[in-house]
Amino acid sequence: QKQDIEKCREIIPKIAVETKIFVDDDEDDKVYEGDLCTVQVKVNRENLKEGEKAGLIHAPHFPIPKQEAWWIILGTKEGKIIDIKKIAKPEKEFTHDIKFLAPRVGTYNFDLHVLSNSYIGIDQKLAVEIETLDPSALPEYKVHPDDAELDDEPTLFEEMLNAHNVEEDSDSEDEDSDDDDEDDDEPGIRELSAAEKKKMELQKKRQAAAGDDSDDDDDSSVEEVYAD
Repeated sequence: QKQDIEKCREIIPKIAVETKIFVDDDEDDKVYEGDLCTVQVKVNRENLKEGEKAGLIHAPHFPIPKQEAWWIILGTKEGKIIDIKKIAKPEKEFTHDIKFLAPRVGTYNFDLHVLSNSYIGIDQKLAVEIETLDPSALPEYKVHPDDAELDDEPTLFEEMLNAHNVEEDSDSEDEDSDDDDEDDDEPGIRELSAAEKKKMELQKKRQAAAGDDSDDDDDSSVEEVYAD
């Protein structure tokens, strides 16, 4: 029984919780209205040595093995939850980032809860204070000339679109040239040669002469009828 107690004492986590508030890419720790601020929660398992990892919880009568995990909750004094997340990282030390937009200018107090999913009596509650400042106090941002020139450069999407249009224009020109070649291949109207013209004139004269003979025959037959 003593061995079981000693084992339980070694397994039950003893944690230290720290918080840090910052804005990404900012050089100072000041938070201005509308900033995407981060509340970073760092949990250190003091019962573990460097390089050790948390294993299964000590619950000999629990029906299935269960991994140690923590619920990290950030909320307002009025009970509104800003963020809630279950973290099951087994490392000796781990962090969790809570991101949200900074509220209006003023000082705000939040409650941070770090709750165990397995043990009773080791939960922790910390106060988190955030002061948001007026963004009009920030110095005027001036765009570097090199950055201003980049705004005139086409984006990757525009370059791809232009390349696609060039390919379409090239394809349409190829189609037009193919159509012109086909038109050239088709037989067109050509001018008759002198021999062909002379032959056609002779044919017309023969047809005319044949027509005159038939008219004479018709007239003679008519005269004969009246002669009788």
